[in-house]
Amino acid sequence: MHCRPQHDQVQALDALDRRLIDAYQRGLPVCTRPFARIAERLGAVEDEVIARLGRLQALGVLSRVGPVFDHARAGASLLAAVAVPEVERDAFAELINAAPGVNHNYAREHDYNLWFVMTAPDEASLAARLDHLERQLGRPILRLPMLEGFHIDLSFPIPWAELERA
Repeated sequence: MHCRPQHDQVQALDALDRRLIDAYQRGLPVCTRPFARIAERLGAVEDEVIARLGRLQALGVLSRVGPVFDHARAGASLLAAVAVPEVERDAFAELINAAPGVNHNYAREHDYNLWFVMTAPDEASLAARLDHLERQLGRPILRLPMLEGFHIDLSFPIPWAELERA
C-alpha cells in the first residue's frame, strides 16, 4: 500500500485503520483471498478490511493497494513520457490513467511533462499498448526501457502521535 495521511485525515483513523496501514505497507499477501488473510492477522473480518481500504482510498490516505513486484520477471514494462500542452495536461493524464497497465503517472516540469510506467504480459503486448495509447493521444510517446533496476522501498513508519499534534 502507498500511504500519505494528512493531519485532518489522521483524526478520522481508528486503531484498526492504523494497524492495517502499518502492517501492510509491504508484505501484502499474494494468495487467492489476501484480504481474508489480512483480516485474520488483524482480528477483523474480510468484508471489514475491504471496506476500510476503500474508505482509506476515498479519503486520500491510501493512493494504491496492491503488490509491488519486479515487472521484468512477470512480463514487460518501461518508463514512458509524453509532451502535452500544459492547459490540457489533466485531460491527457486521464486518458493515460485509463490505459491498461499504466501506473506511476505523474507530471514533471519538462517538455515531456507527463511520465508514466506501463506494464504488459510481454514485449509485444507492451508495444501494442503503447502504440494504441500513442494513437489515442495523437502525440508521440518517448519510450525509455529499463537498463538497470533499482529497488525503492516506499514503506516507512508513520509517526501517528506527531501527525496528530501537527
